[in-house]
Amino acid sequence: MSDLPENLPDWITQHIRLYREDPDKAHMWDSSMAGGKGMLPTLLLTTTGRKSGEPRPLPLIYKKVGDDYVIIASKGGAPKHPVWFLNLEANPDCEVQAGRDITRARARVAEGAEREDLWNQLAEIYPPYLDYQKYAGDRKIPVVVLEPVS
Repeated sequence: MSDLPENLPDWITQHIRLYREDPDKAHMWDSSMAGGKGMLPTLLLTTTGRKSGEPRPLPLIYKKVGDDYVIIASKGGAPKHPVWFLNLEANPDCEVQAGRDITRARARVAEGAEREDLWNQLAEIYPPYLDYQKYAGDRKIPVVVLEPVS
């Protein structure tokens, strides 16, 4: 998979490979290995590398809210934003694959009451997000809304 950075953990590379080979199976991910409670829905987000200009796929936990896909830029509570989020800041146009459904989308960061509501919905699905915010210190973890575009 030449479009993947070399420094990705093996389990992420395997998840991307599974998404490409069997999207139905890859859609539901066993989060217990990362502190979650069993099977959770994941999507495959493909951003455009802000430096390389190349497509950059990454599996992420999500929740569908209306027609939108909501994801959290947690990076496990690291003090800096994940690369995929920086890519979306540079170019908010992206591709979202949820199971076999593939759509073009535009990303935006939720703010205020919308952010808090969506954060709580995602933390309900994946409680480790609450710890990640503590680990992140002063970094307010972004809640990203991926809005399908035609």
